[in-house]
Amino acid sequence: MLYTSQAVLNEVAKGDTEVATQRIEILRGFQLLEINQAVQDLAAQFLARSNLPPKADIDAIHIATATVHGLDYLLTWNCKHIANAQIQGKLAQISLDFDYELPILCTPYELLGD
Repeated sequence: MLYTSQAVLNEVAKGDTEVATQRIEILRGFQLLEINQAVQDLAAQFLARSNLPPKADIDAIHIATATVHGLDYLLTWNCKHIANAQIQGKLAQISLDFDYELPILCTPYELLGD
């Protein structure tokens, strides 16, 4: 099953109207995950205790949403703050500290492999 969140929907709605409409249409059938207090709390911990910069607050929400809801994978094209091996180790430890397991953070190409 494929999931999204309101944070993703907000991001894809930005930019060129025609392209944004196409992105929103692609996500229409995805189940919407709640950005609840547990998500917000974990995102705050990611920002406070990892090497994510403060400007990556939405990225922290994406990662926390996938983590709190127990997803296996978080697919992203963001290799700066999300699919980044330098950051993932610390995020995994923070997740474990709060009894969560960090999903695999990767690009669609990495998931598909050869």
